[in-house]
Amino acid sequence: MSEILPLRKNALGDFLRARRAEVRPTEVGLPLGVNARRVPGLRREEVAQLAGISSDYYNRLEQGRLMPSAPVLAAIGRGLKLDTDQTAYLRRLVQGAPHGSVSRPLQTVGPQTARLIALLGPVSVVVFGRCLDVLGWNAVAAELLGDFSACPANERNFIRMAFLDPGVRARYVDWETSGRQCVAYLRMDMARYPDDARLNALVSELSEKDADFRTWWTSHQVAIPSCGQKSVMHPVVGQLTLDWQMLGCAEDPDQMIYIMSAPSGQPAANVLAGWQNR
Repeated sequence: MSEILPLRKNALGDFLRARRAEVRPTEVGLPLGVNARRVPGLRREEVAQLAGISSDYYNRLEQGRLMPSAPVLAAIGRGLKLDTDQTAYLRRLVQGAPHGSVSRPLQTVGPQTARLIALLGPVSVVVFGRCLDVLGWNAVAAELLGDFSACPANERNFIRMAFLDPGVRARYVDWETSGRQCVAYLRMDMARYPDDARLNALVSELSEKDADFRTWWTSHQVAIPSCGQKSVMHPVVGQLTLDWQMLGCAEDPDQMIYIMSAPSGQPAANVLAGWQNR
């Protein structure tokens, strides 16, 4: 499994190859040509042409032999039609981070955030830390998403539970979309903290134990989803369709507050209110 471990040998080249494989020549105004293509998407020389750089320069970028300047990086991003999250990820790969295995301090929920969880109305609230570690939650979240307290603290990670616990995975009606979002978020975290020991251990474990994770991780998709709608299949009340949003935490920039709710008067809102009032 060594090829799927989160080693940072040439993360930039891996990402560029994955992205150019997804861009059709006609999307960027290039002809398909008469010769059969050996690879999907764009060739290296076509990316170089779109970015206004030499083919040799771009080849060395993908080989990990040099780092581009900010203008060249921006030109490559435009040529590959990168979105906002992908562009941010590309910049982080180039900026790099201190090398060496890093163990960061254990995170806890601050008093103001804990008070917010207690005061919020009939909504599901989870506080995520780095790598989507589950740091805090309310009673509605425990009923909706699963009893986090039943999981050992060192394994209380949202992505780990979603991929390795069949009961948790079964709650997501559209599992593939949810799973891909988790992996894309984790990829962004890896760009910020490439040498974090816990993060690398988590990716290694999931790559070894779950085929979906292994496939989606090697696709190099990146994103920081902030809001949307999700359907959850509760084992007692059935399917609930809820709005969700991810909010930043002022007490700790490495924490996020995940809220799931439903418009007042909707059946799902009544269910959430019933759980809150137990």
